[in-house]
Formats: sequence, structure tokens, C-alpha cells
Amino acid sequence: MEPCIIEFIGEKSTIGIVPNFSFDPLHLISGSVGPFRAGLPVHVPLWLGIHLRKQQKCRIVPPEWMDIELLEEIKEAEKKSKFFTKMPSEHYMVEAQLIMSTAPDDVPRCEELRTIIKDIFDTRESKLRTSIDAFIKGEGTYAKLDNLTLLEIHTVRPILPHSLDHIARYQRTAMATQRDTSSLGLSNSMNTSHFSQ
Repeated sequence: MEPCIIEFIGEKSTIGIVPNFSFDPLHLISGSVGPFRAGLPVHVPLWLGIHLRKQQKCRIVPPEWMDIELLEEIKEAEKKSKFFTKMPSEHYMVEAQLIMSTAPDDVPRCEELRTIIKDIFDTRESKLRTSIDAFIKGEGTYAKLDNLTLLEIHTVRPILPHSLDHIARYQRTAMATQRDTSSLGLSNSMNTSHFSQ
């Protein structure tokens, strides 16, 4: 899955906005949104909220999970746990990046949030690479990793199949070599016993 597709999927998340215009409901393929009344909050898909914000037609209301204290707790839990903790949003990186790059003025303590979210992502990325390394070294046949997001899976996608392919090749070569060695040992013992009769 390409990064643009991951972003496209993430843009379907719902976000709150406060429009500065009034308009009837919009009937989209995914469902109806609105009506829009100036000054009254309404929930819309993230892509629409970003579009309206770029046209200065609304103010974005940051999601509840974009809170410094909550994210600090998640960051500490992620560091302490050997497993992946459940994130407050399946598309937290996409949402944060789009919201904070489009409307940094709408997000209180935007730079601090950006740093904490990046720290969480880096911690999870490091943990994922360590898990993959242990999986490969342990010669595992399958692994179960809960609570990963699409973006996190995408970051390791290029290395994992390539690494597993190399391991499979080495294992096939080792098995073939072992078979050849075994058959040579068997035929030598047969020849020796034939001469001794």
C-alpha cells in the first residue's frame, strides 16, 4: 500500500470544525454532512475539514486525543511495555500531520504536540524493528503484532519480505547441502560394508 493511499484512508476520519458560513447539508458518497451554521460545531470528514480550512471557511477543532497530558501518558506506556499500546486513533500520524500543517493556529501547543507525536511514532518504529529482528533471528514462521497502524506497517514493508526471502533461500540451501552430505555418508558406508564381505 502506497503512502498516498494510507493518507487517503486516514482522510476519511471524522473531525470537528466550526464553520464561519451557513449552508445546507452536503450529500457525499460516504453520507451527508451538515447543515453548516456559522459558529456552530459540526463533524465532517478530515479531507473536507482540511479543504474548508485552506479556504479559510472554518476553524478546526483538534480531536480529543490531541492532548499533551494524554499523549505523554501514551508515550510513557509505549516505552514501558514490550507490546504495542493501542493508539487513540488508527490514523494518528496522518491526522496530526494534516491538521498541524494546515491549521497550526487552531491547535494549542502545536509544536509540543508535534514533538510528542513524533516521539511516540519513533518509539513504536524502534520497537517494531526490534520485533522483526527477533522474529528473523528466531527463525519464526509467523508473528502477531496487535495495535499497529497502516503507516507503521508500511514503514517496515520493504524490508520484511526481502529479509524473509533471503532466510528461506538460505534454509533451502542448507537443507540441500545437508541432504547431499547425508547421501554421501550413506553411500560411503554401503561401499565399506560391500568390501568387507
